[in-house]
Amino acid sequence: MKFKLCSGFSLIEIMIVVAIIGILASIAYPSYVDSILKGRRAEGRKALTELLQQEERYMTQRNVYLAFTTNSSGVATPSTAPFKTWSGDNLANSAYLLSADTCPDGAGGTLPIADCVRVIATSIKSDPEAGNLLITSTGTKDCTGTNTTVCWK
Repeated sequence: MKFKLCSGFSLIEIMIVVAIIGILASIAYPSYVDSILKGRRAEGRKALTELLQQEERYMTQRNVYLAFTTNSSGVATPSTAPFKTWSGDNLANSAYLLSADTCPDGAGGTLPIADCVRVIATSIKSDPEAGNLLITSTGTKDCTGTNTTVCWK
C-alpha cells in the first residue's frame, strides 16, 4: 500500500503567521498615525509662516495688518482678504483653515491691529495634542492642544 504525501500548511502554522502579522501591525499602526499628525503639523506651520509673511507685506503697503476669519468652506471674511485661507494645495486636502486677528496684550485685552497680528491655523482634522497653531507678528508661538511641546518642533 502506497501513501500519498500531501503538502500544505497546517492550521497551527497559519495561526502563528496570523499572530505575527497582528503583532507587527499593532506596533506599526501607532507610528504611522504619529507620522501623519507630524506631517499635518508641519503643513500648518508652513502655512502660518507664509501667511505671516503675507501679512507683513500687507503691513508695509497699507500701514496696518488685516484681520480676517475663515468659515468651514475656506472663504475669508472680509471676502477681500488677499490671502490663502487654507494650509494645503487645495481646501479639500488641507489640515488647517487660516485666519488672523489681534494679539492679546497679556492683561486680558488686545493690542491694536496696526501694532500686532496673530495668525491662527484652525485644525480641520482631529489633532488633540496640538489643537490650533498660533503665531504673532512679535514672534510668539503657541497652540491650543493638550501637549504644547509637539506644536512647533
